[in-house]
Amino acid sequence: MAYLPDGRWNVAQVLEKRKLLIAINCIAALSIFFFGYDQGMMGGVNNAKNYIDLMGFSYVDEATGDPIVTDSLLQGGIVSVYYLGTLFGCLLGGWVGDKIGRIKSIAFGSVWAILGVCLQCSAQNANWMICARAVNGIGTGTLNAIVPVWATETAEHTSRGQFIAIEFTLNIFGVVVAYWLEFGLSYIDGGASAIRWRFPIAFQIIPLLVLLAAVWFFPEFPRWLAKVGRDEEARYILGRLRGSDAEDKSKADEESQDIKNIVELEHNTSKRNSYYHMLFGIGSGKLHTGRRVQLVVWLQIMQEWVGIAGVTIYAPTIFRIAGFDSNKSQWISGLNNIF
Repeated sequence: MAYLPDGRWNVAQVLEKRKLLIAINCIAALSIFFFGYDQGMMGGVNNAKNYIDLMGFSYVDEATGDPIVTDSLLQGGIVSVYYLGTLFGCLLGGWVGDKIGRIKSIAFGSVWAILGVCLQCSAQNANWMICARAVNGIGTGTLNAIVPVWATETAEHTSRGQFIAIEFTLNIFGVVVAYWLEFGLSYIDGGASAIRWRFPIAFQIIPLLVLLAAVWFFPEFPRWLAKVGRDEEARYILGRLRGSDAEDKSKADEESQDIKNIVELEHNTSKRNSYYHMLFGIGSGKLHTGRRVQLVVWLQIMQEWVGIAGVTIYAPTIFRIAGFDSNKSQWISGLNNIF
């Protein structure tokens, strides 16, 4: 406890080992759930009559009740500008995380995302919505760059795969919640009410506010603490994460020394740690940083090329084109995400 700054209460003071890891992952789950929810949310929003009329990219056929898109470029632009924002948010999140620490970066990303949500749910036209989506994307990208790493780096190497699987499940759970919430809201005023799309957007604020309020009481990354010279605090956090018996202390000491060695290596090669140098592996020598980064980047790109993002966002539209009515296409989309 002596090594925690400002005398601020921290969960690491009362929890250790698996209980502390579970607590960290419960907080990380809020961000992962938020990202999944945000991905699935636009599927129902794009079918809300009030939203369609306000944005001006389509109209609702009075006979069938189905949306008829007249400006697919505008519809797609509103959806996709969010992902452009996440790209810049991820790059910003990595840089900010190194400067001010992971906990403050999570709070920073949460504030950005909350601002984006407020702007979205109060949007009055397409230009407003486009700007709001971009702002929300920056916040989401910042959280995505920091939170999963925070959850996995605090875990032991033997359980990181398990925590990553849990995070992915929570992401899908967020998509499912978004679809079924919007399906239920479609029955209010026959689906013509503004609440059908404004409430699902505003609903994102709940996990973000909880994340923003709670993250201050959780421990920093030991790796970042060591990087800024707070070695004793880093060792204390590692000790709480790994346990207090003799064997656990030995593991924590070894891990602490590994982190110090890595920090020293990064310091000696600091001029080669920019995004540009990492992407192309300039000066990385036998570490082959460029090859590793390119592998990860292209795996993510190919994952999107299989069409998962399109199905997640436009599932109701896809099922409607296949011949189902608007109501049935929505609940089929909800079932699709469950299974």
